[in-house]
Amino acid sequence: MYIKDLHAFEGKEVTLKGWVANRRDSKGLVFINLRDGSGVCQCVADANKISEEDFNNAGKLGLESAIELNGTVLKDDRQIGGYEVQISSLKVIQFVDNYPIAKKEHGVDFLMDNRHLWLRSQRQWAIMRIRNTIIFAIHKFFQQEGFVQMDAPVFTGNACEGTTNLFETDFYGDPAYLSQSGQLYGEAMAMAFGKIYTFGPTFRAEKSKTRRHLSEFWMIEPEMAFYDIHQNMDLIESFLQFVIKEVLDSCQKELTLIERDTTILQSSLKKFPRLTYDEAVAIIKGEKDVNGVNSIRSLEEELAKVEAEIHAVTSEINEREAKIAAPGMKKGEINFNQNKIATLKSDLKELEEQQRNIPQWIESAKNFRYGNDLGGSDETVITRLFDVPIMVYDWPHEVKAFYLKRNPDDARFARGVDVLAPEGYGEIVGGGERETNEQMLRDKITEHELPMADFEWYLDLRRFGSVPHAGFGLGLERLVTWMCKLKHVRESIPFPRMYGRLLP
Repeated sequence: MYIKDLHAFEGKEVTLKGWVANRRDSKGLVFINLRDGSGVCQCVADANKISEEDFNNAGKLGLESAIELNGTVLKDDRQIGGYEVQISSLKVIQFVDNYPIAKKEHGVDFLMDNRHLWLRSQRQWAIMRIRNTIIFAIHKFFQQEGFVQMDAPVFTGNACEGTTNLFETDFYGDPAYLSQSGQLYGEAMAMAFGKIYTFGPTFRAEKSKTRRHLSEFWMIEPEMAFYDIHQNMDLIESFLQFVIKEVLDSCQKELTLIERDTTILQSSLKKFPRLTYDEAVAIIKGEKDVNGVNSIRSLEEELAKVEAEIHAVTSEINEREAKIAAPGMKKGEINFNQNKIATLKSDLKELEEQQRNIPQWIESAKNFRYGNDLGGSDETVITRLFDVPIMVYDWPHEVKAFYLKRNPDDARFARGVDVLAPEGYGEIVGGGERETNEQMLRDKITEHELPMADFEWYLDLRRFGSVPHAGFGLGLERLVTWMCKLKHVRESIPFPRMYGRLLP
């Protein structure tokens, strides 16, 4: 049986198989935290209740030793999952010594080099289970809404948005690219099935090492015939709120384990604000307040607060280090203060990062040039002012993809929409209404210096039964990163592929 099912076997004898996540000893007792992939539970070996050989083996178990045990399930609200197992017998499948990831702080590079082992940690386990729930919820939503899942090719002969950031490969002697989006093919499939969605890997060859970028990531791209930009935004909102609610309902244990404050997720179940590009720019530059809060002034106030906190934390570290250095302190007090100092230094590191970032955000906001796309700093500045995802639509057409429809009331703008997650996480969805006029598409393809011959099949969609249609793309890993409040997108996917990282 599995640990997740222990609640159904209270008072009964069960067999569990798994790995040792932790072990500690105490006067005739060995406490084993066992994990089996479905959960973690405490299992207790009592020298008076099991054989001498089994008890001795229990005391030798290193981290990630593999074992099989029999025992009785007891209710205990103090334990992980609310149950523990009193061991009656234990079989060692493999003893493990010197497991590389010890119970101490490790650097990011070390953990990434050992990603195949790091995945076993409770935090990474919880993140991947939340990711799994998100994936299932995505399929559930679209299937319930009458969408057909379709698959776009990974090898493509043309690019959605130019070839400068694509991985080129040899396809039987001809150049081909790893797909950066399935959207163009999604449009073709929508003309056959009405409402479709694709769910697959996409690739971008950007040499970027920001916390938001991966070279290989998963995209969900629905496309809907007879939809305009506003219906598209309605669908995006319903879709995201459905996924958020599924995670809140199904992953409370995992969210608690990663210490995710769910207040923002709960608030995201209300209506998303919809801002035009012009309104968003005014907010970023501090020319328009949000509920009485000004972007520039609030950043300046936060910077002052951070600097005060840095001073307070530094003073406390110095005081505690002085106490440890002074004679007469007991060992327990020394350990307590050393642990407290380690925590304070971790807090100080985060505060100092904010101290570096905030002035850059202020500078970027003040100097933002109208007509530019929003950068990561700009997205951070505006999303800090909201407790819910926001939609920014009607963008200058020069900064958006060639296939987006112009606003019929003002041709300066393309009918695109970006969804920006709160808490500074920025873009998680990009989409819009598609251009249906063949000649306008031809002009844009020429303007973007793309090879016209490669897009003749795409232009066929405008020649034969062209209708209004719209769609969007959701980056799965960016959604996971925001919902789990991760510091870096690398923890949102089992084995990240990013600039400078191909192994393991």
